[in-house]
Amino acid sequence: MPAAPDFPPAPDRVAPQRALISLSDKTGLEDAARTLHGLGVELVSTGGTRAAIAGFGLPVKDVADLTGFPEMMDGRVKTLHPVVHGGLLGVRDAADHAEAMTTHGIGPIDIVWVDLYPFESTVESGAGFDAVVENIDIGGPAMIRSGSKNHGYVAVCVDQASVAELLEALKADGATTLALRKRLAARAFARTAAYDAAVSGWFAGQVGDAAPARKSIAGSLAQTLRYGENPHQTGAFYRTGDARAGVAHARQLQGKELGYNNIADADAAYELVAEFEGPACVIVKHANPCGVAVGGDLATAYVRALECDAVSAFGGVIAVNRTLTGADARLITDIFTEVVIAPGADDEAQAIFAAKKNLRLLLTDGLPDPLAAGEVYRSVAGGFLVQSRDRSRIAASDLKIVTRRQPTPQEIEDMLFAFTVAKHVKSNAIVYARDGQTAGIGAGQMNRRDSARIAAIRAREAGEAKGLAHSLAQGSACASEAFFPFADGLLEAVAAGATAVIQPGGSIRDDEVIAAADEAGVAMAFTGVRVFRH
Repeated sequence: MPAAPDFPPAPDRVAPQRALISLSDKTGLEDAARTLHGLGVELVSTGGTRAAIAGFGLPVKDVADLTGFPEMMDGRVKTLHPVVHGGLLGVRDAADHAEAMTTHGIGPIDIVWVDLYPFESTVESGAGFDAVVENIDIGGPAMIRSGSKNHGYVAVCVDQASVAELLEALKADGATTLALRKRLAARAFARTAAYDAAVSGWFAGQVGDAAPARKSIAGSLAQTLRYGENPHQTGAFYRTGDARAGVAHARQLQGKELGYNNIADADAAYELVAEFEGPACVIVKHANPCGVAVGGDLATAYVRALECDAVSAFGGVIAVNRTLTGADARLITDIFTEVVIAPGADDEAQAIFAAKKNLRLLLTDGLPDPLAAGEVYRSVAGGFLVQSRDRSRIAASDLKIVTRRQPTPQEIEDMLFAFTVAKHVKSNAIVYARDGQTAGIGAGQMNRRDSARIAAIRAREAGEAKGLAHSLAQGSACASEAFFPFADGLLEAVAAGATAVIQPGGSIRDDEVIAAADEAGVAMAFTGVRVFRH
């Protein structure tokens, strides 16, 4: 590895004399160019950016004027030249660098403003392979990295925030400080890292490499958070390049700043509610659904979801899959709710929510596709796990009925609903459901029997709250997201009132569990698909 040279200390203040600007998105270019010109900074540019600056009536040099070489090879080669990179990398106060710059006619470049070819948006647009490849920027990242490495003298801008910070400093003092140049360099290296992550991830997909030798995950800061899961932890929220509808791209209309747990819960709720075609409502607490229901309209779905576990719903997150109306809003605001997330909300609904100043209202303008491909990540000590998104969807035709008693059409419908919900409940998971409504949910226990018991308690209390003489689980379907390793969990479900059971199957004790179901007179279906959520 190269040894650290004995360079003179970098100056604190650098008064820029020359700026190189090359932009795909020219938003803010005119104001910035006029400001730099007014401060006596020489402007150098390329292609369309140079033409735009000239169109503002400002003097601007073409990079070719510096290099002596024309832009060539369809624009692939224009800034990849020693005069450009020497101007960026030269340590002005190092005698040998200064001599080389003088000998070879290399003038210093003090500011670089580059935003890179729009690779990510080209991919998002569905462009073909060749078009995407052509939008892989080479010269831009090279200039950004060169200038950032030489941050002792060069200020590098990769976004509007960087430019604004630079111009503010120049207007105030006519110079950049070393601290500013370091901050800009850190931001610039992060941009090229994210860009390379996008390119490498896309290319791996193009060649069908599901587990490339190196994997990068990049994101852009959406917001800082007051803290993480707990007040003693720091937290921040980043957006990846995935345009999936949901909390990352939602508009927050009102309420306090979202917290770490709010975002996690809103994501869990919205991913589940998108599974249903009809009007649906999901209430989530601590990343687990505590009530899920469908109905003829959102108001009905909400009331039915709340019935499952009104105690846990207090201070929870509510997700719906239709535009909220005023009637919906009046119902939802009857109890304390942290976050409401929906595809939309009419004016009346927005006005009603506005009266609850602490409630966060998130609008997404769309629903995530439960069947869309994608990846999910989880950190572990010293690494991270990557897996494909769980896109499983079980239909009636997928079910294998393993008991003597065949389920009724209604029981099949209930089983499929319950299994869909179970897919979004932390393992071990048991869900009782009937008529498009969860009756009881048991989540995250160390054994399946206890999950069944907890779900039964919830269902019994829900029945009592409705003034019923029986549990809401009476006549329900029971879903288990993984197989029953013993018959005890199934027997708890039967005791709770379940008449049909859906589970993946695959235990070495399947025969024992099937025999217990037959003895109890319940119907049981195997899906052949496990939907663990750890």
